[in-house]
Amino acid sequence: MQESRRNFAKKTAIVAAGAAAVAGTSVLAAAGNSSVQGDENNGVVVGSSTKKEILYKKTATWEQYYKKAK
Repeated sequence: MQESRRNFAKKTAIVAAGAAAVAGTSVLAAAGNSSVQGDENNGVVVGSSTKKEILYKKTATWEQYYKKAK
């Protein structure tokens, strides 16, 4: 009984490790050229998002946070 549990756990771990390796490889293959940076943009990744980037917005909550952080 104890031996069959160990074998089951061992086989499950091997199968899970194999599945993780296959998934990782396919993710890397799917990424393909997206990680390659050309010389024309000096290594800066240029996206096509239309969203406006907001880095900081002054709010009462942030003011309270900064006052307590001092």
